Amino acid sequence: MDETAHAEQPSVRLGVLLADPGLGLTQVAGPPAEDRTVGTVGTTELEDPTPYLVGGEFLLTSGVRLPDDADGIDTYVRRVVAAGVAALGFGVAPVHAEVPPALVRSCDRHGLPLLRLPPATPFVAVGQAAYAAIAASRNRELREISRAQSALASAAARPDALRSVLGQLAAHTGAWSVLYDAQGTELLSAGHRPASAHLLRDLAVRTLRRDAGPTAAAVHDADLGVHLTVHTLPAGDGRTTAATLALGQAAATPPTVVHRQVTGTATVLLALLTSPRHALSTDTHSIGALVLLMLGATPVEVAPALIPGDGWVAGGSVAGGHWVVVHGRRRDGAPATAGPAQLATLSGLLGTPYVHIDGPALKALVPCAADAGPRVADRAADLGWTLGYSAPATAGDLPHADIQAGRALQRALATGTPAVVHTTDPLTLHALVAPADARDLARTRFAPLDEAGPPGAPVLLGTLRTWLTLHGSWDRTATVLGVHRNTVRHRLTRVADLLDLDLQDPGTRMELWFALQWLPGEAPHQRP
Repeated sequence: MDETAHAEQPSVRLGVLLADPGLGLTQVAGPPAEDRTVGTVGTTELEDPTPYLVGGEFLLTSGVRLPDDADGIDTYVRRVVAAGVAALGFGVAPVHAEVPPALVRSCDRHGLPLLRLPPATPFVAVGQAAYAAIAASRNRELREISRAQSALASAAARPDALRSVLGQLAAHTGAWSVLYDAQGTELLSAGHRPASAHLLRDLAVRTLRRDAGPTAAAVHDADLGVHLTVHTLPAGDGRTTAATLALGQAAATPPTVVHRQVTGTATVLLALLTSPRHALSTDTHSIGALVLLMLGATPVEVAPALIPGDGWVAGGSVAGGHWVVVHGRRRDGAPATAGPAQLATLSGLLGTPYVHIDGPALKALVPCAADAGPRVADRAADLGWTLGYSAPATAGDLPHADIQAGRALQRALATGTPAVVHTTDPLTLHALVAPADARDLARTRFAPLDEAGPPGAPVLLGTLRTWLTLHGSWDRTATVLGVHRNTVRHRLTRVADLLDLDLQDPGTRMELWFALQWLPGEAPHQRP
């Protein structure tokens, strides 16, 4: 019988029957039988019962037709072992006063557990006890499967659904659970990472290369003592794969019926969560908001429709309808693969379905409470992203928050930090100057730049702002702006000439930085 099919059959450990005081069974030969499983109990007095066996039986006999000679007994044992019998039970009296020694020796020789049934134990009682134990075991399995499926369903409804489902899968199977994208990049994982993690990834990549729709693969590595299992998650076309779910499990706890059922449920949920419809958040609220925007509604009017239906937002309550803007960039500069699995993973990490990937860059809108800071997605750095976060802003202030997130990302890239959050400190020198005077100062100070030729005042101001942010570093400014360092020097020389200032003077830099904060386009809440 196929090993997997046999493992799926309801069974009971032989040790359970040995431990039943009402049966009085004792083991007299063969290897330790505590963990050997029995699928059924059968009675036979045939000299060759093998045509009627399917494997996994606890075979009972009183030896009515047992051969008299040792060679015949050995042939009998060899046959039942070859047929897959799990154990042999021998009832003493009335045919045999005791278990024949030749049968004991033969069972030891062929590795077949041999159990002695005392005269007071009917064969029917053994069958009843076995089937009662199998039913009890099956009920326990069903209850465990039900609990696990309920936990998985609840996890799938959470905002961080992918991470939550993997966590529940690891908790209920004891396996390291990991999600790979179509390129074999590890997206998320849960549980204890085994030493064989690289083998699991190799198996996932090989399975993905088959490109033949939903498949599964399993490997048992005896040297490392692990079971490795990979399940592919179908893409939207139903023929290719979008991601793989992989599990690494210790050989001491091989996958059980419960584990396979729970893994099957998790695979279905993850396939749904990484499907294009779910990953791209094509729900009715988002579609309605898009329709309103295209028909002329303002962001302030449609923002309430974009709040998640369960009321969850990063940082707390939705009261106030505030948002955090996130800018991101791939550290390697390569275009990101905006597949459903990647979008679903990033959505879970950032805490929002509103994620847009454009080449190596991303932008996201995260609903949050007015007094809650952004929830920084530390795991995004492992996926190669550097992030910049704005301060919480209302829908009407989103353009200013967009500027904040862009500048925060610039600082993160320049300093090599995984993420930077824009902050404002109300206890600044801005509080000492009247807003109207500060705006007049800013306009007057930078008015000469309006007469500048190409590349124009906005580019010169952006270069100056970045250069001041990075403490006068030419190289880092060039890196952030994506230009040559000589271009930075040329632009700042133009600024110094037009404003008639010495940019190497610390006091001048301070005044310029102060004035930059009051230029048109800066967020009002940055100014007291």
